[in-house]
Amino acid sequence: MLGMTTETNNRLAFSIEECAALTSISKAMLRKEIKAGRLKIKRAGRRVLILKSDFMDYLNSEENAEVKTN
Repeated sequence: MLGMTTETNNRLAFSIEECAALTSISKAMLRKEIKAGRLKIKRAGRRVLILKSDFMDYLNSEENAEVKTN
């Protein structure tokens, strides 16, 4: 992921805010992608977490490439 440090590289999941900060994708856009089902999430109580592997899949998907350019 962009902006990864050793500390973030070892983590398995991130919040929406952390994903937004690491990639410069807005929190609103990430929430829109979650709602559309293109970005998977896990819940830990009230917390919304995005697994690192799911986020990498989202960033690398061809379907997402179309969303970003529009």
